[in-house]
Order: sequence, then structure tokens, then C-alpha cells
Amino acid sequence: MPKQFRSRLSLDEFELIKEIRSNHKALLKDCEENGIPITDVKHYWHKSKHISMFVKNKDKNYLDVRDEVIEEMKQYAPQYPEIIYEKNKDSHLLVIDPADIHIGKLCKAVETGEEYNDQIAVQRIREGVNGILNKAKGFDIDKILLIIGNDILHVDTPRSTTTAGTYQDSCLMWYDAFTIAKQIYVEVIETLMQIAPVHVQYDPSNHDYTNGFFLADTLFSWFSKCDNVTFNVTPAHRKYFQYYSNLIGTTHGDGAKVQDLPLLMAQESAQGWSESKHRYFFTHHIHHKNSKDYGSVCVESLRSASGTDGWHHRNGYQHAPKAIEGFIMHKEHGQIARLTNIFNITVAVSLFFL
Repeated sequence: MPKQFRSRLSLDEFELIKEIRSNHKALLKDCEENGIPITDVKHYWHKSKHISMFVKNKDKNYLDVRDEVIEEMKQYAPQYPEIIYEKNKDSHLLVIDPADIHIGKLCKAVETGEEYNDQIAVQRIREGVNGILNKAKGFDIDKILLIIGNDILHVDTPRSTTTAGTYQDSCLMWYDAFTIAKQIYVEVIETLMQIAPVHVQYDPSNHDYTNGFFLADTLFSWFSKCDNVTFNVTPAHRKYFQYYSNLIGTTHGDGAKVQDLPLLMAQESAQGWSESKHRYFFTHHIHHKNSKDYGSVCVESLRSASGTDGWHHRNGYQHAPKAIEGFIMHKEHGQIARLTNIFNITVAVSLFFL
């Protein structure tokens, strides 16, 4: 501190400044006296006889969030007892794909005609997954494929940008979005594994290429002691899952060209290709439905449940149905049902009269 400023402060005042900046003890005392959780305070004013000071809490980084997650896991100590399922008369795979949720995305009705935030995102995941499960009750399900990733998080940096640096309108800090996504994914997996063994397959994506991987790896660690859940959460951009005569590929959709996916499937999953009769590739990223057969491979893009932000509204990328989709695959006959939970969105239209 420069001498001209240091001389104006008493030793006690100088030590108080150091104490506040390093440990925030004054803040802790006031929070305890007034019943305010200190974690809810982002910044504050400290005023004394000689000083009026604005203090900001230190922003969290990935290591802080990681340590919190690890500590939470230790406290929770998830010891899942193995579930023994009744043997089904017939065999069906249920595929559930909550695609392009974009937790943290900010959409305001005054701009785009539609509200969307983290609470709405979580509610749509719950409603969508439960809607798919209700529609699947007529089938004997002996396996569930849950596809995660695919822009589950809206941003990837503290500056509210995607991995590549594109700014996004956000309603959350990145670490809050991460925690919310972790909690809803744990809830979904715990729900699904009561029905049948669950295989979780992660697709890296362009909005959250790094944090999305950390999230998937966190889930893998969370359920590491659960015998009813398996994972494929590698950074590979294309992944494959075989269910009897069905071969299912998944990818976000921002990489390889759609027409190249069938040949890539044949090369990258040669054994699955040779053992399958029904082949599917599910893509995401574009937020609307598109389906086409390329020989024996049906390549299909899935709808998004997320709202319309300012960028999409300005460019007219709007009004496609918002939905979470699922599929029923028979072990011999392939896809026999498509299950769709469409969200009824009321678009607000502003009318001005002179």
C-alpha cells in the first residue's frame, strides 16, 4: 500500500482491512447474527469509523466446484443396493434422450415470446422423462438407454460463453448450472433404474465440451457402487450401443456430416454392424426433427425441450415443437414405437395500437 494512504489508517484499521479481504470474518459475524447464509452473499459493503469498503467474494473455479462435489459424495455415500428385476416375457429397450436442454439459458417473453430458465429446464426434464415412462407402460422393458450430454449446459466458461467463446445470454453462474444439472441427472437415473438396468451414454457437445465431460464423469463416480447402472462417458464424439439385433449410434451432430454417419458406424462398430439387422443414429444440435434412411441406417435428429433465446428469435429459428423423445426397440423387430412428450408452449405476442 502506498505510504500516503497507509499513514491515514491506524494499525487497527489496516489489520481490519486485511482480515476482511482474506477471511470475511466481519461478514460471517453479521450473517450469523441475522440468520443469513453466508453462501447467499455475493458482495457487500463494510463500513467502519474511517472506511467505507465494497468487498466481492472470490469467484469459484472448477477446482472449488470439484472439491464441493467430492465432499458431497463423501457425505452422501451412495451405497445403492442391487435391484433384482422380474423376468419379462418379452424383451424391449427403452431409449430416453433429453436433448439440448441448455440449463442456464435465458429467454425472456418480452423479447422472444417465451420464458425459459433453469427452473423451467429442470421441470421439463422431469415432465418429459415421466411422460415417456407413462407411455412405455404397455411394454416389457428389460433395458434402458439414457443419452446424456448434448448441450445439457448452456455455457462452458466463467464469461458466459460456449467452449469456442461465443457469448450466450445466461440466467445462472456456470457452477450453479453444473450443480443443477448433476442433481437432475442423479434424480433421473435413480428413477429409471427402478424399472430396468440403465446404460448411460454421453455425447460431447459444442456449448459445454469441457464442463459437460466433467459432469458425465461426476455421474460415473456417483454411481460407481451401483450394479444396476453402467456408463460410457469417454470423450469420443460418436458412441454405439448394441441391444440384440439393434445397433444404436449417438452423436451431438456438430461434427461429422449426416450422410457419413452410416459408413462411420460400419467402420467404428464393425462387430455390432455384423450382428445387427436394425441400425439407428440419433443426432441432436439442430433442435428440430429430421429423419432419413441411408441404406439400412435411419439417421434421426431429435427435438429440443429448451426455450427460444434472442439469437434464435432474431434468425427465425423458432416454433418447432419443444419435446423430449423416447423409443421402444424390440430385440428382434427393431424400433416398434416412438414416444414423444411435447410441451405446450404459449407464445406471448405483443400488440401495439396507435
